[in-house]
Amino acid sequence: QVQLVESGGGLVQAGGSLRLSCAASGSIFSINTMAWYRQAPGKQRELVAGIANGGNTNYADSVKGRFTISRDDAKKTVYLQMNSLKPEDTAVYYCKAVIRTDVSTRQYQYWGQGTQVTVSS
Repeated sequence: QVQLVESGGGLVQAGGSLRLSCAASGSIFSINTMAWYRQAPGKQRELVAGIANGGNTNYADSVKGRFTISRDDAKKTVYLQMNSLKPEDTAVYYCKAVIRTDVSTRQYQYWGQGTQVTVSS
């Protein structure tokens, strides 16, 4: 059993910063890609940022230059540093990890439960 637990969400004024964390636990052999997604009310879930196990990153155009994704493999944790927050960043933020649970090559996607980020104007 694998669990992803997010933390760090909250209410912040426009221009402020928040740091999200997502820790993986359970039966984990290795972690491949880790990513953050978000879903605003009435909208589809969208990719915010991703990071491969080699450290390569990608970002949605809307957050480039403001958000930074990083990972600590020893802690099985992915982070999202969010600066210069805007009201349109308001959403539930979810982490996703692609994980091998044993020595086989099979990988599975796991999702966290989500954490609310609200940016006031």
